[in-house]
Amino acid sequence: MRIKEAIFAGSSAEVDGKPKEKLPEFAFIGRSNVGKSSLINMLCGNSKLAMTSSQPGKTRLVNHFRINGEWYLVDLPGYGFAKMSVREKKKLEDVIRNYLNFSEEMVHLFVLIDCRHDLMKADREFISELGGSDIPFSIIFTKGDKLGPVARERQTGKILSQMSEILKEQPAAFASSSETGLGKEEILGYIRTVLDNLGKD
Repeated sequence: MRIKEAIFAGSSAEVDGKPKEKLPEFAFIGRSNVGKSSLINMLCGNSKLAMTSSQPGKTRLVNHFRINGEWYLVDLPGYGFAKMSVREKKKLEDVIRNYLNFSEEMVHLFVLIDCRHDLMKADREFISELGGSDIPFSIIFTKGDKLGPVARERQTGKILSQMSEILKEQPAAFASSSETGLGKEEILGYIRTVLDNLGKD
């Protein structure tokens, strides 16, 4: 799949505020500062589509981007903030939970993990919760250019092994880099497959 058109369609704190046009939604989420906005920009071929910043927590709302007039790419706030008040953290958690629990159009969730580190507490807690839900999800390992191919495969394998301790089934996983474009074709191809299968239901 090639993304020919990516248009910002709106921001919302609750699903009632989502774009009125109902299309399949593919949501992206990860720990704060995991490189989510950079990955979204890489997938869409637009370096200015999603806001990027060295300061964690810039995404505070659920952002919808209409892709090729066919589906939405949904940019969710990050989780696991270290430099936020309890009240701010709770507010962001409510935004995330509202979307995950009540968006009927969401067909898949991509959970982003920094490939350089072992599974962190915030990731473990979020993935463990997902494993007990009916939400279909897969893993995108970010910042893949920071490790050589052998080291990257070894480290991602280690993280997946850590996930197997808390999940009944191992999810699909993709290595990516917003710098080199690693994983772009595979991730978009996976989205294409999910969309095609939706049409068969």
